[in-house]
Amino acid sequence: MAAIPNPIDVHVGGRVRLHRTLLGMSQEKLGEALRLTFQQVQKYERGINRIGSSRLYKISQILDLPISFFFEDMPRLEMSAQPRIAADTVPSIEYDPLAKRETLELVRAYYRISEPTVRKRVFELTKSIAASFKSAK
Repeated sequence: MAAIPNPIDVHVGGRVRLHRTLLGMSQEKLGEALRLTFQQVQKYERGINRIGSSRLYKISQILDLPISFFFEDMPRLEMSAQPRIAADTVPSIEYDPLAKRETLELVRAYYRISEPTVRKRVFELTKSIAASFKSAK
């Protein structure tokens, strides 16, 4: 039976996925740069396989990030012994709205707007629409 992924590994992998996707880089491209398969990158991003320190350092260089980025916004976790359960029972990390492809594509599109005043208007419009849905509930 496979162990549940460690929450820290899931968080670090999610941060790799977040920035890789924001850059528009495929898992294949990151895998090539690391001399790994895209399947291995996928396992890292899901937290199924732990990223070693030298590999995390290499990823930080490829993605042009400080190592600390991967640990930012990490919830406080109690690191007690983890129960052993099948890996296929592990919930997806898609619960995080920042990890969704739609969100990442929206952010990338937003930053492709080169005119600051137009980008600001899109930002204000989005906030206004969101507020109108919130007040309708």
